[in-house]
Amino acid sequence: MNTKTTSDYATPSLMRRFAAMVYDSLLIVAVSILYGAIMTGINVAIKGAPEPGERITWGMFGVVVFIGWILTVGLFFCYFWHKSGQTLGMKTWRMKIVNSDDLNCPGYTQCVIRFLCAPLSFCLIGAGYWLMYANTERQTLHDKISKTRTLLLSKEKK
Repeated sequence: MNTKTTSDYATPSLMRRFAAMVYDSLLIVAVSILYGAIMTGINVAIKGAPEPGERITWGMFGVVVFIGWILTVGLFFCYFWHKSGQTLGMKTWRMKIVNSDDLNCPGYTQCVIRFLCAPLSFCLIGAGYWLMYANTERQTLHDKISKTRTLLLSKEKK
């Protein structure tokens, strides 16, 4: 029986991680446009269409829309991380997120923690990402906090 552990896998480089983020950001833009169109439609349905040449006013509904957008983006990442450990960008660049202890996909709590901490890793010129070069397990700040690991998968034979 061949049982692998997380230490049997390589860790993706910083450039590979950023390449996957660029790929995923294109998907997030598409999801955000769809979300914005739906929210604009709801706003117009509730408040009515603005006069020609006028902008749509959001009022306090704007705060609700912004929070809903954050939740939508979080749901996108958490769903894919929990379901398969990979977003489409991660799949393209052969990366997978797993529990620190085993090769299982992270739980929803770990995914939410990771989603909330990832922007912190990006702050200060990506300090949380550069942390991966300062520890032996090559984990980023959000990997450590969420108790997950990002693995580099081997190429599949065609």
